[in-house]
Amino acid sequence: MKQLPSKDQILAWIADNPGKTAKRDIAKAFGIKGAERIELKRILKELEAEGHLEKRKKTYRDADSLPPVGVMQVLAPDAQGDLFLKPLEWHGEGPEPRVLFVARPGDPAPGEGDRLLARLTPVRDADHQYEARLIRRIGEGPRKVIGIFRKETEGGRILPIEKGSDKEWRVARDATMGARDGELVEAEQAGPRARMGLPQARITERLGDPTAPRAVSLIAIHQHGIPDEFPAEVLAEADRLKPAGLGEREDLRSIPLVTIDPADARDHDDAVHAHADDDPKNEGGFVLWVAIADVAHYVTPGSKLDREARKRGNSTYFPDRVVPMLPERLSADLCSLHEGVPRACLAVRMKINAKGEKISHRFTRGLMKSAASLNYNEVQQAQDGQPNEKCAPLVEEVIHPLFGAYEALKKARAARQPLDLDLPERKIVLDEDGKVQSVAFRERLDAHKLIEEFMILANVAAAEELIRLRRPLLFRVHEEPSPEKLDALREVAEASGFTLAKGQVLHTSQLNRLLAQAEGTDFDELLNISTLRSMTQAYYAPQNYGHFGLALRNYAHFTSPIRRYSDLIVHRGLILGHHWGKDGLSPHDIETLEETAEHISETERRSMAAERDTTDRYLASYLSERVGNEFAGRISGVTRFGLFVKLDETGADGLIPIRTLGREFFHYDPHSQTLMGSETGLTLGIGQEVTVRLAEAVPVTGGLMLELLSVEDKPLPGGRPSGRPGGRPGRSGGRKLGKGKAKAKAKATKEKRKVTRKRR
Repeated sequence: MKQLPSKDQILAWIADNPGKTAKRDIAKAFGIKGAERIELKRILKELEAEGHLEKRKKTYRDADSLPPVGVMQVLAPDAQGDLFLKPLEWHGEGPEPRVLFVARPGDPAPGEGDRLLARLTPVRDADHQYEARLIRRIGEGPRKVIGIFRKETEGGRILPIEKGSDKEWRVARDATMGARDGELVEAEQAGPRARMGLPQARITERLGDPTAPRAVSLIAIHQHGIPDEFPAEVLAEADRLKPAGLGEREDLRSIPLVTIDPADARDHDDAVHAHADDDPKNEGGFVLWVAIADVAHYVTPGSKLDREARKRGNSTYFPDRVVPMLPERLSADLCSLHEGVPRACLAVRMKINAKGEKISHRFTRGLMKSAASLNYNEVQQAQDGQPNEKCAPLVEEVIHPLFGAYEALKKARAARQPLDLDLPERKIVLDEDGKVQSVAFRERLDAHKLIEEFMILANVAAAEELIRLRRPLLFRVHEEPSPEKLDALREVAEASGFTLAKGQVLHTSQLNRLLAQAEGTDFDELLNISTLRSMTQAYYAPQNYGHFGLALRNYAHFTSPIRRYSDLIVHRGLILGHHWGKDGLSPHDIETLEETAEHISETERRSMAAERDTTDRYLASYLSERVGNEFAGRISGVTRFGLFVKLDETGADGLIPIRTLGREFFHYDPHSQTLMGSETGLTLGIGQEVTVRLAEAVPVTGGLMLELLSVEDKPLPGGRPSGRPGGRPGRSGGRKLGKGKAKAKAKATKEKRKVTRKRR
């Protein structure tokens, strides 16, 4: 009998031959004939049962890869105008791969929501894993547009608000819904897509005055499809709920738990307490309590509240409003740990040693009463010796022990070495009318870090507890960077005069050493931005792949069930595992865990995009009165069409189109992420200090157009750029500019590649 191939050999062959996955193809490749095919069938069945292969009709393929031909859905264009596709069938264990659509000459332009039958080719790229070419279009989704309505005799036109979109939509007279000229509207495509002329649309909703300050977040809510109104039956279900009593819960009301939140917080879903451990075997150690609102008591599996919460996935935060995951009856009342009010909670009691290492934990379902609702600033001032009237009675017994426990946790953090990026967070302050009053960077107090460390430890304890109980859960997963992204980071580091070791297992401590080398140098911000961009995006999954950024093996979200559905799932898992009631994880929850993980990972990304777009629009509104002013900034990105610059004062990002740099041609190197002038040799890359003039600010889109004046305090070679003086950049000159990944003087000495002229 012929020696049959091993399982590894079969898997390797399928990976190398994705288009030939029938049993017949595999048998032919290994010369298997006759009765030996029965044994081959057995091996393939075993691989399928083990999850290595997936059977599709009469073919087998790698379960963690896409087939060579598949049905894909077109996503909205990204910031660079590239189209990515969403695989409609993905059965792998990790996040679905990114698929870039590559159009051939003559291909029809697909639109968002279209369904395509595409041929897929695996690629090794830092940005995507597959490239897709059109076979045929098999369906179109109803295209939606948000824009400004311009009234005309025979109806009107819609000017889209999306950045970079200059295509108008025509609206027939009977499809305007009575919209007024200049009004913000939401519309959808009407009739077949036109081959020539403007596409047709019908207005589906009038959103009001686009210049109204509070329209900014409303635009993002509609643009990203975030549900912002609760159905009547959901509100009615919430209104019928009553506060939980003690019952069989553990009575924790004697423990002086306190909430510590921003001064403007409306809900309080976590409370903390700490005291020195009196166990002589744990000298210098502490006992920590973290109590979290018991949302699972009110939002039960399969209820209307549950279905709506899952649909939303998470709360979305804007400078002027919050779109909550749960109705206010829950988020601001029954599930908010208000001062002096008995509230149901899930709590964890943790013991740490003097080094900040957790040596034990115990979970309980209890009833607590917050001793005080505090804010970060007053807690920090109390610790620094300036307590206000509210904090003074709490300093010795509550506040000092919390900071004592934090000092111990800092030691464990230093030993663990989580990724330590220095990227300040912006805070937009609005006045009473909703206009931007100021833009500042949030101050990071020890009081903030204290709560952060307590929450991380509680999240670790929750993951470990559910693993111990052998109950399903959703892990918070953050995988390590891809080799391609690490190579790009290594190149930036080397060009800046630093080193990132190669050929070994990557640890966050290595990245921290790199950041420490750059701290205080001209390359500090460059290395922080580049390191951040090398990271993968965190997501939720029933499988545990660890959290690279936090340097933790087991991590789940437990501490914010008011605003994250993932935490509610973890709470239900703990209730099921400890037999605390009938409101634990249901069979349906368990059956759909994979689907839930994918869904809430997507809603999280949706909220992040909406929050980012809203911030951009507020910043553009704030800067619109300063057009023509000069600003200091740093290059934060380089693309084929222009440079992105982050302004030092506000953190706003603006675009310098490549056409405004001068009449010379600029070569774009995607590997080093630089632009180099063909005549002057001027090299532009990420992190360079620049002076720019604000040429245009468009609040409705959030777009900022900038004009480059100087680089590293040196004027541009050849004089001023070819834009109109002091105004909007002109259209003469070279091509567009894009993102960069290193400073000019460092990159110029390292540039060894052959630069080829590319046109898009």
